[in-house]
Amino acid sequence: MSEAFYLPLGTGPISKQGASSVEQKKNAFIKGLRDGVPICLGYLSVSFTFGMMCTQNGLPFWIALLISMTNLTSAGQFAGTALIIAGGGYLEIAVTTFVINIRYMLMSLSLSQKVEPRMTTLQRSLLSFTVTDEIFAVAMQEKGPVTAAYFAGLSFTPYWGWALGTLFGATATSLLPAALRSALGIAIYGMFLAIIVPPARKVRSVAVTIGIAVVLSCIFQYVPWFAGLSSGWKIILCAVIASTYAAFRYPVDEGKNGEGAAA
Repeated sequence: MSEAFYLPLGTGPISKQGASSVEQKKNAFIKGLRDGVPICLGYLSVSFTFGMMCTQNGLPFWIALLISMTNLTSAGQFAGTALIIAGGGYLEIAVTTFVINIRYMLMSLSLSQKVEPRMTTLQRSLLSFTVTDEIFAVAMQEKGPVTAAYFAGLSFTPYWGWALGTLFGATATSLLPAALRSALGIAIYGMFLAIIVPPARKVRSVAVTIGIAVVLSCIFQYVPWFAGLSSGWKIILCAVIASTYAAFRYPVDEGKNGEGAAA
């Protein structure tokens, strides 16, 4: 008994090395859970707004919950759902969500260089579904390779925070005062302001790109010539034009680790 550990019900012995590996995975998962709690709390308020938006526009609560559990994309699902409510076409919805969410492809590519080599293709595929801006940022700050156990824990709490926040927002909307519903309706805008303002104050290229997108948005919204353009295509054009300009005007100098973008 001193040389091996035994599982109940005759499942056979586990070596000390194997038990140590299991303990390491457990500790990594728990650490991921702890690191994901702040993200979860932030997601609760924003997804609450999403659930509220869905039910206020006639979508059943279970549709709102299903969208959140199968998307987990914040801006992408807000824009996509808004287009669904407005009666947008399939192509418009698909292109809009693709343009908004294409950043996740870059995040996943970057994160793939940091995960442990032993992570299987199935694990990578499952965990890539949960990549968001915040989860990516926390995972990239982890010292050493990111393990499957850690990333699973890191993703677990934000995922369910996003889903439960949507459910609460969709089911509790009718119980909230109108003033509170109106205040919660701007949560998503507050979140994006918090994301773009700090880097815009420090990096000129970010500020210029944001400014171009804002000007284009105003032009598409208020110039009569663009009145027939749907909101989805306006988003697409603003994003593509502003990002294309920034890519050519502020190319990243890889030899300087990206510092060229800050010029």
